[in-house]
Amino acid sequence: MFSKILIANRGEVAIRIIRACKEMGIETVAVYSEADENSLHVEMADESYCIGGPLVKDSYLNMDAILTVAKSVGAEAIHPGYGMLSENPEFARKCAEIGIALIGPSWQVMEKMGQKETAREIAISAGVPVTLGSDILKDSDKALLEAERIGYPVILKARAGGGGKGIRIVRKKEELIPLFEQVRKEAMISFADDKVFMEKYLEKVKHVEVQIIGDIKGKVIVLGDRDCSVQRKNQKLIEECPAPTLSDELRDKMYEAARKLAEKVGYTTVGTVEFLVKENEFFFMEMNTRLQVEHSVTEMVCGVDIVEWQIRTAAGVEIPFSQESVSRKRHAIECRICAEDEKTFRPAVGKISLLHIPGGVDVRFDSALYQNYEVSPFYDSMLGKLIVCSDTREGAIRKMKCALSEFVLVGVDNNRHMHMKFMENNSFVNGNYDTGICQKVL
Repeated sequence: MFSKILIANRGEVAIRIIRACKEMGIETVAVYSEADENSLHVEMADESYCIGGPLVKDSYLNMDAILTVAKSVGAEAIHPGYGMLSENPEFARKCAEIGIALIGPSWQVMEKMGQKETAREIAISAGVPVTLGSDILKDSDKALLEAERIGYPVILKARAGGGGKGIRIVRKKEELIPLFEQVRKEAMISFADDKVFMEKYLEKVKHVEVQIIGDIKGKVIVLGDRDCSVQRKNQKLIEECPAPTLSDELRDKMYEAARKLAEKVGYTTVGTVEFLVKENEFFFMEMNTRLQVEHSVTEMVCGVDIVEWQIRTAAGVEIPFSQESVSRKRHAIECRICAEDEKTFRPAVGKISLLHIPGGVDVRFDSALYQNYEVSPFYDSMLGKLIVCSDTREGAIRKMKCALSEFVLVGVDNNRHMHMKFMENNSFVNGNYDTGICQKVL
C-alpha cells in the first residue's frame, strides 16, 4: 500500500481524497494555486505546496510543477481526482516514466478510451451496442456526406471532449458546416485536439452510467448504476442511484455490457461506462477513466468506499468482495450546489457570510466550503454536493426536500431553489424523465 499520496486537484474532490487517505493511514500532499492559498484542502493535508498562479494552466494543469513536487517529497502515487489531469494520458505516461503511480488505469487504456471514436470501436468489438456513427471527419464535405448517410438529427463530438464541451446537435443540413467548425475550434482550445466525429442523435433518452471497479487480476465488479439525465447544456445537475424505471432485465444487460468492455481493455481501478437508454434499448456513449463527481450516490447505496478501493486497486490490492455482496436495495439522490445566478445561470462569486449544512441520518454534504470562504472566478462553479439516501426513492425525494429546505448559504448566489423545483416536479417524482427535463422545468 502507498504511504504517501499527492492530490493533484482542489476543492471538494481533494477533501474527499484526503479523508479517505487519513482513514487508511496514508500521508497526503496538497498542491494549490495562489488563489487557493486559504482553501480547506491546503489546511487538511499533511504537506502543502504552491505550484503557480490562479489560472489552471499555471497550476493544476502544470504537469512539470506537480511531478517536481511529487518527486521531491517522496510521494509514491498521485491521485488526480476528476477534471484537471484525471484523464490525461500524457500525464499518466509521465508518472509511469518517473516511477510514480497514477491512481487510475494505465496511460495506454486512458488513451484508448479517451479517444471517443477508438472507444466506440472497442465497444463494438466487445459486443456492446452503439448508435450509428462515423469515423473521424476530415473536413466539412465528409461531415455532410456522413450526416446524409446517418440521417438528421446528428451529434458532433470532439474525440477528446468532456465536461459538456466539444458537442453540438445538428438538426438540419444548413446548420452542419458552421457547427462543425465551432466544435473543431472549441475542441482545439479546450483539448488541443480538433478531431471530430459524428453519431446519430437520439432524443427523449435517459443518460445512465454504470460504475465499475477492476483489479490487476482481471476481476471486474459493477457497483451500481446512476441516472444523470437532469442536465443543462450537457452539464449534470442531479444524479440518482439506481436509475428509476429501468427493468431488471435491461439493467442486468447494461451491467454485463459494462463488464465486457472493462475486461476487453484490461481495466483496473475505478471507471464508469455511460449509456443512452431509449425504451428497452441501450447504446454505449463513452467511458470515463476516472473517479466521477457523482460517485457519492453509488457509495451511499452499495456501501463501498469507492475512493478507498480506487486507491487499493491502484496499489495492486485484489478486490476481496463478490458481485453478489454488493447492495442494490436503497436509493440515493445527489444535487450539485453551484454558485450561479438563478435567472441567467451565470457563475457567481463572492464571500460566504453564513453557511448552515443540513444533517440527519443518511444526509451528506461533500464540499470544501466554510464560513467567510471567498468563491473566486477561476474555477468550476460547483460549491458542493448534497446527497441523501433512503430505503425507497420516495423517501429519498422527501429527505432531499428536507435537506434543501435546511441548507443555508448567504453571500453567494446559488441554485438551491432550482433543485427544489425538480424535487416537486411530477416528471421527476414519477421517474419518467429524460435528458429534456431541464427545458420543461427551468
